[in-house]
Amino acid sequence: MASINTVLGAIFVASFYFCGSLAFFPPGPGHHHEGAHHPPIGSAPIPGLSTDYYRLTCPQADETVAPILKKAIAKEPRVAASLLRLLFHDCFVQGCDASVLLDDAEEVVSEKNAIPNKDSIRGFEVIDEIKAALEEACPQTVSCADTVALAARGSTVLSGGPYWELPLGRRDSRTANMKLANKNLPPPNATLHRLIKFFRRQGLDKVDLVALSGSHTIGSARCVSFKQRLYNQHRDNRPDSTLETSFYHTLASACPRAGGDGEIRPLDLVSPSRFDNSYYKLVLEGKGLLNSDEVLWTGRDPEIAGLVKSYAEDEALFFEHYVSSVTKMGNINPLTGHDGEIRKNCRRVNQEI
Repeated sequence: MASINTVLGAIFVASFYFCGSLAFFPPGPGHHHEGAHHPPIGSAPIPGLSTDYYRLTCPQADETVAPILKKAIAKEPRVAASLLRLLFHDCFVQGCDASVLLDDAEEVVSEKNAIPNKDSIRGFEVIDEIKAALEEACPQTVSCADTVALAARGSTVLSGGPYWELPLGRRDSRTANMKLANKNLPPPNATLHRLIKFFRRQGLDKVDLVALSGSHTIGSARCVSFKQRLYNQHRDNRPDSTLETSFYHTLASACPRAGGDGEIRPLDLVSPSRFDNSYYKLVLEGKGLLNSDEVLWTGRDPEIAGLVKSYAEDEALFFEHYVSSVTKMGNINPLTGHDGEIRKNCRRVNQEI
């Protein structure tokens, strides 16, 4: 069985294609934030999930995933953010069960057509390629839900972010839930109050909200996602006053009032392909792209604003909290044991093949 050092070595080499170097920051006793206590990583283990779940049945899972991610991200660095986002959009809808991957079928109404997902979520072809390779290496063993989780972690690491021990053993749902996708996925124009409610609904707290928002250190968003801020923030035909002036003009030139909805802008204009803490520095400067980014600083919540400032000043602290929060999110209501199934094709339930 290949050691984890072998796998991480391959990931380290791959990362030089686009980010120069990697830095891993395991949680340390010296890191804390006044007024914000975060539970230890894995403080509530989920029965049926284990970091060595495939040790006997598919020990080569990690090294099967790594080269496919390396190739896909080297070709298009933006896909790293897309794969990480799939984990969010999966786990926030009936748990981490790969329901987001299901296409429309006779008995399935796909979540891909929900308002927060339509023409927005992507990276499905990379998941297909990874799953096909896993099926060849270990037939009907590694679930699609775990494939999404492995791809999200690998994409984070390959973009320069932290590595985390990933609990595995999730199984795949036989259903999707478009109604829940429309209800549970936070919109880009959400207020801070609404964001807190969306995250609390998933058992996630304010620290999780701020840390996981740091995923926006990579990737892009369409103009339609933030155009309201440019032209009609409060339904008064005026821009959002919290936008830094030069940033506003840059965005307005790329996203005119009429048309251009599908044009994209980086969520982190400083280092859009590197997972670092520059996202928080930009939010402090009034250069958060989405309303849901900027309200972390302007939403008048001292704890949340304090975390934004702390992460902007201390990347290691951000990484430490991110690892804890993304692990916590990845443990939301998984199917384990004999529940669900191991899909052969992530786009459809097994009996449809």
